[in-house]
Amino acid sequence: MKAYVFPGQGAQFPGMGKDLYESNEEAKALFEKANEILGFRISDIMFEGTDEELKQTKVTQPAIFLHSVILAKTSADFNPDMVAGHSLGEFSALVANGVLAFEDGLKLVYQRALAMQEACEINPSGMAAILGLEDAKVEEICASMEGETVVAANYNCPGQLVISGSNKGIELACDAMKAAGAKRALPLPVGGAFHSPLMEPAREKLEKAIAATTFHEPSCPVYQNVSTTAVTDVQEIKNNLIAQLTAPVKWTQSVQNMVADGAIEFIECGPGKVLQGLVKKIHKEAEVRSV
Repeated sequence: MKAYVFPGQGAQFPGMGKDLYESNEEAKALFEKANEILGFRISDIMFEGTDEELKQTKVTQPAIFLHSVILAKTSADFNPDMVAGHSLGEFSALVANGVLAFEDGLKLVYQRALAMQEACEINPSGMAAILGLEDAKVEEICASMEGETVVAANYNCPGQLVISGSNKGIELACDAMKAAGAKRALPLPVGGAFHSPLMEPAREKLEKAIAATTFHEPSCPVYQNVSTTAVTDVQEIKNNLIAQLTAPVKWTQSVQNMVADGAIEFIECGPGKVLQGLVKKIHKEAEVRSV
């Protein structure tokens, strides 16, 4: 069975999508439609912009979404048995399996990006990657940070967990992780504490936007970050998408469940190869490739 997986924030690179735009008329039309919907030429920033320009959350999220979704839409043999996306990538996955229309997916991603940016400004906060420590130990240290918000945010693969929280909490937790034997505890260059309770203001805004959007029956199951299991019920998909902003991304568990349900080949659809690397670490026998 084929599982298509869609990357999240951090996969962007200058020039992304340019070859698609120049070589495919359908792709070109979709990029131009996106420029119109957003009210600025995001394609120009993607094709000609600097690393810094691409790093702004309000640009990064729609840029990765567009690259991923347009690749899927213009791919000749796109026929997934199941889909999943890492954080932001879940929106790309839901366009790929027909739950969201292209326009609606893009509008939601842009609203999500703006809401997250705003939440970051309300609560200065961050994230850090913890390498070489058991998940349970990371969770235990996070829970011991009294008076500070720190949580496990991304279960990327065994031995690689990202934590999220207040700046002070992240600093203290990183020291404690190193003392407990972590190989590395690295603060990440992100705007805020994604997938933590500090994203509550963004979750409330996104909930309203999702409630006002039409969701359709999926063509195949989506393995969502919150539930990690195959979901086809539209209301459940909505609920999980809303909960995702303040809940952890359980990528390890999602991939394990996809494998248990018959996934043999994992095809990454979008910029970069991050997810292929993670899938290989979670399940060595998996076949991985890009679209």
